[in-house]
Amino acid sequence: MSLLDNQLGIGSGPISVEPLISPEFFELEREHLFKRVWLKVGRIEEISKPGDYKVKRIDVARTSVIIVRGKDGDIRAFHNICPHRGNKVIPETGNETFGHARANVMTCRFHGWVFATDGALRSVPLEEKFTGFDRACHGLRPIHCAVWEGFIFVCLAAEPETDLVTFLGGMVDHFGGYPYGESTCTFRYSTVLKCNWKVALYAFTEGYHVPTIHGATLPGLASLEHTEFKLFGPHSTSTLYVPPVEGASPTPATGALGAVLHSSPRHAPRLDELPRGINPTRRIDFQFEFPTIFPNFLLHLGAGNGYPGMTYFTHEFWPISVGETYWEGTNYFRPPETLAERVAIAHTNALHRNAWLEDTGTMEDTYEALTSGVLSEMPLMDGELMIRNSDWHIRRYAASGEKGN
Repeated sequence: MSLLDNQLGIGSGPISVEPLISPEFFELEREHLFKRVWLKVGRIEEISKPGDYKVKRIDVARTSVIIVRGKDGDIRAFHNICPHRGNKVIPETGNETFGHARANVMTCRFHGWVFATDGALRSVPLEEKFTGFDRACHGLRPIHCAVWEGFIFVCLAAEPETDLVTFLGGMVDHFGGYPYGESTCTFRYSTVLKCNWKVALYAFTEGYHVPTIHGATLPGLASLEHTEFKLFGPHSTSTLYVPPVEGASPTPATGALGAVLHSSPRHAPRLDELPRGINPTRRIDFQFEFPTIFPNFLLHLGAGNGYPGMTYFTHEFWPISVGETYWEGTNYFRPPETLAERVAIAHTNALHRNAWLEDTGTMEDTYEALTSGVLSEMPLMDGELMIRNSDWHIRRYAASGEKGN
């Protein structure tokens, strides 16, 4: 009996191509998925001091979100729109904009309305000219915001269906307790891909492609084992192990620089720090835990020998249109303490970045070919179970809109 036959409720046959190419389906996702569920939008280290803010564009929801740390230390989220005439309170400089609210206030440049970091309207020029004006009714429009393990999430619904911990379900225990906050040395990459967001997401949620796409650059992964699949509602996770391959050895540079990190107590793999449900037997050939946090966030713990020095990395896939996706990948390391560690981390990061370039190199071709209409469905093998789970739950949310629920 196959792995798929053992899964209840999500099917075992081919999946439809339509959700990957249909403009009508994309509109259902916009209204009944992305405006309804919890979405990861940042890390607490990005806004570490009172007054620090991050503005995140969420094109699929046609909104811009201010995530700000108040003078009380709490993190809050607001729509980036002035309630006077609709101007963006904080001008954007890209998909993400960072800054600091001096004196813990934010000022709309259009008419000078001033807002505190708790969203309250503090000052209005010529306020006496407004008839029956009540400041309390004209603060920034709040967005539900919550933090789990230092990851900041927002929910754009007027009232979330559940709190964040309930939404994450079994992922809370499976990934909880890891010292994510120690990894403050980051390398971030982003681009706009001409493909549907799920084409990009699915390319990163299976290991079937590794021996082919990465065969030349990462030959040591030829023996990869993609196993230990777990489903937690719409979320899913699995583990990658890489048993040693006889005759396979890293390049001299990779070997030497990897040794720098492996010999450092600060950067060596820390299998003992993994949450108890991840690599429970503490196999030394553990590569990384390989999850999808529904709908569009991947959090990979790479504490194994294959990624010396790198504690975890993330991917985010933000829909722009049915055929455009903003992809962002970030590597997180513990900060280097010596020049040798700095060089070794940069080298390890470059290896991983190159692998991501190989991954993203397939996505636009995949989407273009799918839009031809030649294929109406795609068969999935056991190792593509996480794709099947995401597809089933995405279609479930979309169907709720079709039924008017």
